[in-house]
Amino acid sequence: MSEAFVGSRVDHDDHSSNPSENEAFQDVLERRLTRRGILRSGGVVAAAGFFGTAMNGTADAATKAAGAGGDRAASAGKHRSLLGFKAVPTSTADAVSVPEGYTAQVLIPWGTPLRSGGPAWKKDASNTAAEQEQQIGMHHDGMHYFPLGHDGNTGLLAVNHEYVDTTLLYPDGSATMTQAKVDKGMAAHGVSVIKISKHGDRWQPADSKYNRRVTGNTPVDFSGPVRADHPALKAKGPAKGTINNCSSGYTPWGTYVTCEENWNNYFGTTDASWTPDAEQKRYGVVKEGGGYNYHLADPRFDIAVNPNEANRFGWVVEIDPFNPRSTPTKRTALGRFKHESATVTESRGRVVVYTGDDQDGEYVYKYVSSEPWRKLKARGKSPLDHGTLYVAKFNDDGSGTWLPLTFGKGPLTAANGWKDQADVLLRTRTAADALGATKLDRAEWAAVNPTNQDVYLSLTNGVGNGGKINPRKPNRYGHIIRWREKHGDNTALTFDWDIFVLAGDPAYDPQVKLGPDNIFGSPDGLGFDKAGRLWIETDISNSSQNMPSKGYDHIANCALLAADPRTGDIRRFLVGPRGCEITGFTITPDQRTLFINIQHPGEASASWGAPTPDNPRAVSNWPDFDPAGRARSATIAIRREDGGVIGT
Repeated sequence: MSEAFVGSRVDHDDHSSNPSENEAFQDVLERRLTRRGILRSGGVVAAAGFFGTAMNGTADAATKAAGAGGDRAASAGKHRSLLGFKAVPTSTADAVSVPEGYTAQVLIPWGTPLRSGGPAWKKDASNTAAEQEQQIGMHHDGMHYFPLGHDGNTGLLAVNHEYVDTTLLYPDGSATMTQAKVDKGMAAHGVSVIKISKHGDRWQPADSKYNRRVTGNTPVDFSGPVRADHPALKAKGPAKGTINNCSSGYTPWGTYVTCEENWNNYFGTTDASWTPDAEQKRYGVVKEGGGYNYHLADPRFDIAVNPNEANRFGWVVEIDPFNPRSTPTKRTALGRFKHESATVTESRGRVVVYTGDDQDGEYVYKYVSSEPWRKLKARGKSPLDHGTLYVAKFNDDGSGTWLPLTFGKGPLTAANGWKDQADVLLRTRTAADALGATKLDRAEWAAVNPTNQDVYLSLTNGVGNGGKINPRKPNRYGHIIRWREKHGDNTALTFDWDIFVLAGDPAYDPQVKLGPDNIFGSPDGLGFDKAGRLWIETDISNSSQNMPSKGYDHIANCALLAADPRTGDIRRFLVGPRGCEITGFTITPDQRTLFINIQHPGEASASWGAPTPDNPRAVSNWPDFDPAGRARSATIAIRREDGGVIGT
């Protein structure tokens, strides 16, 4: 998730809107550090407790190897590192760099036609809304590769489009908002599904009956406790659209789930008498909006005129990539908040979905289906409709508990003002407040290790206004935590937790012992490959650049790193162009092509300066490098030159 600049304004969702007195994880962590001394050299958690192996590679083994220029296959104990590539250095260049022996191919940048013969990309941003609906959307984020056939060389790529930069999207920026601009903005949001095929050593988009766009104006349905006919969803006009699609997941039955994150920024009003109610405040809805100014031209986004429209967003949306005529469905049993991710795993036949609420001081949630998913599907029921949503409470002894967000249990009763389960899910944040969940510092992507089912969660950073899931105040550079559910069962209601790695720059924070091969800040996207390598994507582009520090120059552009959780070895695998964020990890079944997204290259920041309509290339014009063009987000395909497995 980017701290998105929208035109000349910045999204302030890194600031907390949580007024509860719930304990911050910072306080829990400080007590635990005092009691157990688990953090060794400020890098990775020491070899204590349930993990059982020395996880101090970034602080000790990997840093020593990096500093001495020694064996890059660092080992800890009996394990040899899973990482077999030479780390790339940090960079401030307007380019993508990968390790020796690898290539990176730009595949589908913003504006690519969905089909041959479709409307071509216009570098002056003069494409219409109707043309944009037939092109790849803007600001790529979460994605997944769905193979077609058995060789894995052809498949469908489902790609999220998180937000739009109005300076780049419109020829004249966003100084004056019109209905035509709103329509184009909605057309650039949502999800793209496109067929891709590998020919020789290159991937190419291909025409297919499956190619489609799901936009901010696509008809949608609702399922679960909050049905489409629920009074809170009754608004002017039919329910349509998915917006601010951040990370994503995929289900065992072959569908794509996409997450609506900072939906509050699309709503505002010029009605001087309007004031937000308690729930609107809890979700960060403000009169002036978040910078898009859609409410100035389209009453759909006027919170005073059409207040229930906002209730239609903040959900996890299921899309069938293999049925282009299917209606995207918002699965309300997974709760309503600013979903950063929806990581789906299977345990004891049931589906489990981990999802973070990406705002300072918010929580991490887990959904567990009521029965094995195959049984539910056999009866024509969705496993994402029938189950229980939980929120996490972390204890200072390294244990944790999942608290059920169930009407009638604990404080969520009629006597306390709760109407029913639909009410609990519509007001998920407030319900989690009532349960005493632990505040986190921007809970973002979750990833499940396929070798042991351990769960990893990125905590990008915090600015001091809310709970801080970090031993530092403020936590400018973030870190990654991990936990193991009881008996390795992801449906369990208790777990043990620890820190995996503390990010940052030693020049800013002496606790950090990361070396030149692995220094990074603001972890965001996470993903595992089949072998158990953890891939870490960073979002330091605005998250940390805008925070006063003395170490940014050492971290430089955003990066993709690979980690071996068994040894603690972490190495930088890729560095992106200026102003970008690295997003959207997915890999082919044969592990020989890795897809990631370069989001918002050239985005304005304190370090790079701000593009303007007259000079939209102030920071970057990647990937076209056209002096008359503008920067474009894009999916890139990474392969080894010898065709081998990525990362080895």
